[in-house]
Amino acid sequence: MNRIGKFVPKFIRRWAHRFLATELAREPPFRLLVKKVLSVVPVPMQMKSRWDACARPPYLFGLLHAAYQAIDKKVPAISAIEFGVADGEGLLILEEYASAVERETGVITKVYGFDTGKGYPELCGDYRDHPDMLNPGQYPMDEAALRQRLSSRTTLIIGDVAQSVPDFVRDSRHPPVGFIACDFATYSSTRDALQVLSLPGKRMLMKVPMCFGNIAGLGWHQFAGELLAIAELNAKNHNVKIDQWHGISSWRVFPEAPWLQSMYVAHDLEAISKAQ
Repeated sequence: MNRIGKFVPKFIRRWAHRFLATELAREPPFRLLVKKVLSVVPVPMQMKSRWDACARPPYLFGLLHAAYQAIDKKVPAISAIEFGVADGEGLLILEEYASAVERETGVITKVYGFDTGKGYPELCGDYRDHPDMLNPGQYPMDEAALRQRLSSRTTLIIGDVAQSVPDFVRDSRHPPVGFIACDFATYSSTRDALQVLSLPGKRMLMKVPMCFGNIAGLGWHQFAGELLAIAELNAKNHNVKIDQWHGISSWRVFPEAPWLQSMYVAHDLEAISKAQ
């Protein structure tokens, strides 16, 4: 419990929990006030996620659902991956959430960040890598500074993802993949990153929550970038398919939140077929 929580009497906390269960709490303007309060008071991560009371709702939401699935399938540990680290802000947040979710669920969560360390690599040479919006060298990393801020929970993997992902899959020491955040934006890098779900020897939960950072907006479309990479994996791979997270907004406090459009699920159809 943080400092604020020490000064909140028990009866107020009990009243707050009852209020949050009412329909009134989910009506404007109450829901905005509740979200603000929950962002600073000590409440379970599940509640923070439900109310979007955190810096990166898709990261927390995906991690929680990965942990719940791991518990259901008796999987003791999972890997959470961010593809496209850049300045490290997202990776540090993912690390923070992984620690909190691990404390609350008991599921050990290892974090991995993949990046070139030098910004975007050379683009593929045509529209597929969005040359109208992206440039080689864009979003570089201060690797030394970031490594000093990361804990032992997190492994930063620097290099060409076309090589680092196959190396990662071959390394049997990491837990099965439970959550993926992809922010590469380019088709070619996203294509290479998604090998983590298709290469021989890959290990993953049956249903891996995923969020893609560059699929909604005027310049993004299904013929390039992350959406094209998803479509190609689905066309070429018979065992794993990536689909939108259907119905995700119907039970959210903020169903209009833009981040909900970024949520996908990688379904291990081969493992599902063998499920008892």
